[in-house]
Amino acid sequence: MKLTETDFQAWMGSVQARMETALSRLLPAGQVAPAKLHEAMRYAVLEGGKRVRPLLAFAAGEVSEAPRQRIEVAAAAVEMIHAYSLVHDDMPCMDDDVLRRGKPTVHVEYDEATALLVGDALQSLAFQLISENRLSEKNQLEMVRTLAIAAGSRGMAGGQQIDLDSTGSALTLQELEFMHIHKTGALIRAAVLLGFWCGEKVNENERRHLDRYAKAVGLAFQVVDDVLDADASTATLGKTAGKDSKQGKPTYVSVVGLPEARRMAEELRGQARAAIAGLGDRARRLAELADFIVLRKF
Repeated sequence: MKLTETDFQAWMGSVQARMETALSRLLPAGQVAPAKLHEAMRYAVLEGGKRVRPLLAFAAGEVSEAPRQRIEVAAAAVEMIHAYSLVHDDMPCMDDDVLRRGKPTVHVEYDEATALLVGDALQSLAFQLISENRLSEKNQLEMVRTLAIAAGSRGMAGGQQIDLDSTGSALTLQELEFMHIHKTGALIRAAVLLGFWCGEKVNENERRHLDRYAKAVGLAFQVVDDVLDADASTATLGKTAGKDSKQGKPTYVSVVGLPEARRMAEELRGQARAAIAGLGDRARRLAELADFIVLRKF
């Protein structure tokens, strides 16, 4: 099945533009003291990235008929957590990269200490946004809890530690999946659930379907990332291509090979679509995003 080039892309472009405006509004203005930190925060977040996590939040919000004003705040919080993770991931003490989203990484454009503070400040701002805005009286505390777990030692930070410890080592497929369920998948799952919980029509059965979808699409995203890292150019990716291989990091390509990694991505795409098949047209955007994530070229 191929992506349709009209309606889905128009929806995606609309959400991406909306999120750029929302993020610009919700981030501190660059001229507000401390100006250097606020400028660097805006540099890290704005004008870059595909906004996959906000797209997933908006798509999940369609299932629960959530108001878009609520979703954009929840999506901004998730995107700020994601941006902070990239800033820290690129630092010399982690992956030591100089290029992200087609421009110099934050520690290169500013300095290492500022990059560290950018990540810290973006993380705290994300939770401030969720706590200050009426996203859902019933589910707001659960949203805070879900995002905190996704960002912490049982989620993204824990997955990053496993990644660091695994450099130069051989992992089994099961160990690799465990790492990426935490490092990449946890925040993608949070994006889906937060978008869903912004709505008024929320029920446990639909949440379970979305949870299964999010887990499959989160792994698919990482498998495709590994394929692209091995198969695409730096100019196409907007970040250093082949970095994982050069650093001796285990990837789906290094563990199972390129053809099998592509097959796995397709299988996960099918699992994601199957998980939401019973939700009807309300889940159409989620199904299209599963296609986009697996079929993307950058």
